[in-house]
Amino acid sequence: MPDLADPRDRLIVALDLGDVAEAEALVERIGDAATFYKIGYRLAYAGGLALVPRLAERGLKVFLDLKLHDIGNTVEEGVRSLTSLGATFLTVHAYPQTMRAALRGRGANPLKILAVTVLTSYDEADAREAGYALPVRDLVAQRAAQALEIGIDGIVCSAEEAASVRSVVGPDRLIVTPGIRPSGSDFGDQKRVMTPAEARAAGIDHVVVGRPITGAADPSAVARRIVAEMA
Repeated sequence: MPDLADPRDRLIVALDLGDVAEAEALVERIGDAATFYKIGYRLAYAGGLALVPRLAERGLKVFLDLKLHDIGNTVEEGVRSLTSLGATFLTVHAYPQTMRAALRGRGANPLKILAVTVLTSYDEADAREAGYALPVRDLVAQRAAQALEIGIDGIVCSAEEAASVRSVVGPDRLIVTPGIRPSGSDFGDQKRVMTPAEARAAGIDHVVVGRPITGAADPSAVARRIVAEMA
């Protein structure tokens, strides 16, 4: 697995908020307890893309969780536009055409492209309803193998699939896991989850945690506890 010198880099705090000022205030409250933040749909569409360079200028890392998927040219040009922001990670859906287009758009920029295999809110019933013939675990493994062959930098998958994904992609690709919940917290709408300690034991490089931190009375303390739990 990639070596991470700062253990705080293993935690990605999800800024799933609808207001940029609120997100910036939360980053201030968390302080040096975290170094890595995720900006997804909700904040991005509320002006959050402008927050990326501001966080990067402070030495913080940003995970743009936009899950791009469209015709190849649209994905390629969209990724090319995003490379100027200074983000560290960007997600695309793990469809071969989409992944190849994202790499073309990224070019020589250091932005790492992560492929989303199957959403962690999906269980077997959800996958069948969406028309997937393969069991979730097999579909994740298939998409991880395609991502490896194409040259994607990392995989986003459920923690419970991390060991099988690692066996497919080898030691040098990143594994990033949403759906992480500290011991004793509510699972919310995530159906395939692990605690931070379990995720680290499973060989995961980065965990994404949102509501348990952002909704806490003391988000800095919760972030520190998660980093310690992973260590």
